[in-house]
Amino acid sequence: MASQDQIRLIQNSPAYWTATFDHPPVNIIGPETIGELDALISRIETDADVRVVVFTSANPDFYLAHYDMFVDKAVTQKMKPGKSGMHPWLDVLTRLSRVPAVTIAAIRGRARGAGSEFALACDIRFASREKAILGQFEVGLGAVPGGGPMARLPLLMGRGRALEVLLGADDFDGSLAERYGYVNRAVPDEHFEGFVDAFARRVAGFEKAGIVDTKAFVNDASLPPDSVFPPALQAFYASVARPETRARSTALAAKGLQTASDTELRLGHHVSTYSASA
Repeated sequence: MASQDQIRLIQNSPAYWTATFDHPPVNIIGPETIGELDALISRIETDADVRVVVFTSANPDFYLAHYDMFVDKAVTQKMKPGKSGMHPWLDVLTRLSRVPAVTIAAIRGRARGAGSEFALACDIRFASREKAILGQFEVGLGAVPGGGPMARLPLLMGRGRALEVLLGADDFDGSLAERYGYVNRAVPDEHFEGFVDAFARRVAGFEKAGIVDTKAFVNDASLPPDSVFPPALQAFYASVARPETRARSTALAAKGLQTASDTELRLGHHVSTYSASA
C-alpha cells in the first residue's frame, strides 16, 4: 500500500486499484489535493497493467465536500498549469476522463461543488442510495461553478435537468441522482461496497486493450471539448470576488462551513436559507 497525505492508494491487484480520500474533517479539496491527484493520474496514465481505479472515501458522511473556500484565491488562481496547459484543477479533471483505465466514483456521503465536478469527470458513478448526496451549490452563493459541470451535466441529463441542478443549488440524494442521470446507479447502502467491488473486479479481468480502445471511442463521442472549461473557471474567479458572494460565504463560515456541522451536512438547505433572508 502506498500512502499520501490526502489520498490512500491500495493496489488490490496489478489491474485493480482503490484510491481513498482521507482528509478530515470533511474531505475538503485544496491545492494539495490537486497535486496528489496529478501524481496519481500520472501513474494511471503510464502503468501498463491497471485497468480499473475506484475512488472512494474514508468518511461515510463526506465523499469530497467541495473546494476549500478559505484558501487564498490568488494562490489557487496562480497555480502552475498542468500537462494540458490548463489550470491544474481543469487539467486533472480532463485527464481523469481520458486515462487508459476505467475510473469509478464510489459515492457515499456528500459530493458537492468541486467534489461533484470530480465525480462527473470519472467514467462511471455509483452512489449509495441512502447516503450519497450530490450537488452544485455555487449559484446559491452568487458564484459560477468553476470545474465545468455546465458542460458535463447537460450531456448526462439534458438541458432542463442540468439547469435545475445548477441554478437550484440544492442537494440530490442517491435515488434522485439516479433518476436524473447524475449517477449511473444508486445501490442500497448495505450492498454498496460489494457491488462496486464486484463490478471493478469484473472489468479488471478483461483485456486492457479492449477497455482502452472502447473508452477512447466513447470519449470521442461524448466528452465536451477542453476549450469550454477555462472560460468557466475564469468566471468562477470573477464571481467569488464580488462583495455579495463574499458576504454569503462569510455568513456560511460563521455557521460552521468546512467543519463537521449541520451547515455542511445540509448545505443545500443552508444556502437557500441565506438567500431567503438576504
